[in-house]
Amino acid sequence: MMRAVVVERAGGPEVLELREVTVPTPATGEVLIRVKAFGLNRSELHFRRGAAYSGSFPRIPGIEAAGVVAAAPGGEFAAGVQVMTMMGGMGREFDGGYAEFVVVPAAQVIPFRSALPWEQLGAVPEMLQTANGSLEIGLQAQPGQSVLIRGGTSSVGLAAAVLAQLRGLTVLSTTRRESARPLLESFGVDHVIIDDGEVAAQVRELVPGGVDGAIELVGANVMRDTLRSVRTGGTVCFTGMLSDVWTIPEFYPMDWLPNGVRLTAYSGEAADLDAPVLQTYLDAVAEGVARIPVGRVYAMHEIVEAHRDMEAGAVGGKGVVLT
Repeated sequence: MMRAVVVERAGGPEVLELREVTVPTPATGEVLIRVKAFGLNRSELHFRRGAAYSGSFPRIPGIEAAGVVAAAPGGEFAAGVQVMTMMGGMGREFDGGYAEFVVVPAAQVIPFRSALPWEQLGAVPEMLQTANGSLEIGLQAQPGQSVLIRGGTSSVGLAAAVLAQLRGLTVLSTTRRESARPLLESFGVDHVIIDDGEVAAQVRELVPGGVDGAIELVGANVMRDTLRSVRTGGTVCFTGMLSDVWTIPEFYPMDWLPNGVRLTAYSGEAADLDAPVLQTYLDAVAEGVARIPVGRVYAMHEIVEAHRDMEAGAVGGKGVVLT
């Protein structure tokens, strides 16, 4: 038996129930992972509320996990290997990472080696995949360029700032709170912008021609302004929806899109995070040249509190649960 968080029906944080359930059995082509820690994601909040576009109840939620291989019938990984996994239907189509053990397809398992504590490692999988993919795939960012991160105090925003600095980019990052300025600066942000709903004018005071690229993490409600922060030939990557505003009711491209500004999106899978990228990041953290933006760390029995904090925006980085 194992401990797992089970959701029987959509609802508030109180529908998250910690139970004793049977440890799942992996088939050939699958891997049983002993979960050491898992990160908290807003998509899990949406699923729990019943607002997600996919998934079913009852379900063990959780779109990511970090731990060690317990079994791999197909021989893809040796027992004891440190691994991370994410996405691919985890926590929606099949049971996810809010548990002491999880079974996932071997193709979405990423090995690594690290002596970092699990409360840090548990924050990495989905956050790194999203931040790295937004920069590499969404923006195709190049050294020497400038990037605006709209929603900079989120875990993905902080991770993107770290990765952008490692790649030699100039980073502008937004927050609604002046009190968050030290946090952003501690993660290497070059220019902190206080977001009052419109930031394009402030961005262009700092970078008169407009930034080369922008990662939109707030949502569709501010994206029109974000587009106006970017130079002709630059790119906005729509990655997140912290505001929970996902769609544009009446999208008039000629009005929304400035001349020559490109709009892309990023929503990746485990295959988009190569093992060398993960290893390089973890090594950089171990060497002190990068950081993992862990906000709060919880025990499994605190999962309801953790979701309440996530809803209230009170985590201050990536929320992590130790099993």
